[in-house]
Amino acid sequence: MGFLSSYGLFLVKSITVVVAIAVTIIIVLNNVMLRKYKNNGQLRLIHLDEEYRQMKEDIQLAKIKSHVKKIWLKQHKKQEKIKIKNDKRNAKVNLTAKEKPTLYVIEFKGSIDANEVSSLREEISAVLSVAGPGDEVLLRLESMGGMVHSYGLAASQLQRLRDANIYLTIVVDKVAASGGYMMACVANRIIAAPFSIIGSIGVVAQIPNFNRLLKRNDIDIELHTAGQYKRTLTFFGENTEEGRKKFCDILNETHQLFKVFINEMRPSLDLEKVATGEHWYGRQALSLGLVDGLDTSDALIIRKMKDFTVLGVQYIRKRKIIDRFTHSVSYIVERFFIKIWEHSNKTLISNIK
Repeated sequence: MGFLSSYGLFLVKSITVVVAIAVTIIIVLNNVMLRKYKNNGQLRLIHLDEEYRQMKEDIQLAKIKSHVKKIWLKQHKKQEKIKIKNDKRNAKVNLTAKEKPTLYVIEFKGSIDANEVSSLREEISAVLSVAGPGDEVLLRLESMGGMVHSYGLAASQLQRLRDANIYLTIVVDKVAASGGYMMACVANRIIAAPFSIIGSIGVVAQIPNFNRLLKRNDIDIELHTAGQYKRTLTFFGENTEEGRKKFCDILNETHQLFKVFINEMRPSLDLEKVATGEHWYGRQALSLGLVDGLDTSDALIIRKMKDFTVLGVQYIRKRKIIDRFTHSVSYIVERFFIKIWEHSNKTLISNIK
């Protein structure tokens, strides 16, 4: 017994030491990561056109037989040197005449609370600070919507581009529903993949009520408010018909504001037909006027490479360890509810034999 007690004590001490070392390492690594970023984050720029060209060259090289690769590489390097030499000569003659306009590519994958808008505002500010004549912005948008005020702010951030006369194209590869479509409407042009989900111009809210459960267990809840409609529906109190009516009135008023905004951005839409809360696939959305064309973001960017320098703009906001943890937990919870939504709304495609 003495041996077991001593061993158990030794084991506990060892585990404590290991945990303490691990925590210290995590704190040090976190501080190192935070020092990477200036102020609140770091702006990352990616030459997407160069990445696509490099990918193309790698594939071309892989297709060539091994004994021909050296010849191909030699010719390719020679062509690159000639191109660089010509670019330098042209730059000396006229620095701006030969420069292509820039297509700035931004990605927005929105969560329910649209906290990604904090990075979006930095990305847009960066673009606005350097954008010149002929420059455009392409936003890859993916969002099922969420909180009204958060997506309202996201749409307002995009409006800054329109106000600066910068042509904005929004491409929806997967989904732009509700608040996501509110953002999309700000664009000069909306492009959607054929089977992406578009629309859902509506407002929804649901609140669980535990009042009967509490009554059965003799638990009282007191709620005191100042103002007739400070609280309409509650989680624990007994809801009234008056409160329900006011709650529905607020939803209808919000829906009306949503429709007014959509009408301002896309006046040709038949709101009575599309503002019903329904969603459509890309092809259907095109026929309804919800989008302006069908394509994927990759295909569009590759075509734009001919006339634009394509630059990806990403603002990476620094996070403390606890923030990363809570973000991961909230992401898991959100994905769970998204899966439920997808399961309840998806259409199964099967072969009928």
